[in-house]
Amino acid sequence: MADVSEPTVALRGATLRYGSRTVWGGLDLDVAPGEFLAVLGPNGSGKTSLLKVLLGLAPLHGGTVRVCGRSPRRGTDAVGYIPQQKAFDADVPLRGRDLVRLGLDGHRWGFGRGSGAARSLVDGVIAEVGATEYADAPIGLLSGGEQQRLRIAQALLGDPRVLLCDEPLLSLDLHHQQEVSALIDRRRQANATSVLFVTHEINPILPMVDRVLYLVGSRWACGTPDEVLSSDRLSELYRTQIDVLRIRDRIVVVGAPDAAHGEGAHHHHATGDDHELEHARRRGSTWV
Repeated sequence: MADVSEPTVALRGATLRYGSRTVWGGLDLDVAPGEFLAVLGPNGSGKTSLLKVLLGLAPLHGGTVRVCGRSPRRGTDAVGYIPQQKAFDADVPLRGRDLVRLGLDGHRWGFGRGSGAARSLVDGVIAEVGATEYADAPIGLLSGGEQQRLRIAQALLGDPRVLLCDEPLLSLDLHHQQEVSALIDRRRQANATSVLFVTHEINPILPMVDRVLYLVGSRWACGTPDEVLSSDRLSELYRTQIDVLRIRDRIVVVGAPDAAHGEGAHHHHATGDDHELEHARRRGSTWV
């Protein structure tokens, strides 16, 4: 039985480099069972790379990492992974349940892809995410939100203790962002599943977030949203003046230098004609 008193993710002095560049260094982090951790930062700051380390796909260059008490390894049921939402072509010859079934490790005893046990497991996670009614439809004809529900179902196949989410709301409209976020949060609360949620925009998930890990230029900060998402703390991280505005329960970061966001950076802004939000946008703001 899993020890619910121990952190599901533990990093000590963790350092990651690409060539001579330190992506982040000296990272100390414990993630508790059932905790919702938002991972923020500009493009190129190593958010997705952190997930790769936890998936056993990238080695650290210094320090240690443990996931559910063990060194990270590929193919473990303890970790579920939800990728970015990317639409399938309409003519892809794949049903919704076929996408979910791809997450099965077919060599495991009793869980071959054609077995009754496999079908039961797939049906169960599809029902958990509320996708039963369209599970047999061609995946390319489903909406982005419906496709993303099925990706979440795939991630839940092994009943993971940790969910790693790599910008799962990207390209979704506000309605589907809310649906997908709520689905992940319900799983977290019902099963004490730890969630590490990489995102460019914290506002859709802000009510769910326990702590924020913010990565910038090899530096990092971790704490509650109020502790990390402040003008003083982000100015210290970026080493330039940053203003954090709170407008109608939303957070806007103003003044982050474009260079810090890496090549091909893009910012996500709220839609609508709110004057204050438009003013912040014109000043070079980015939603976090």
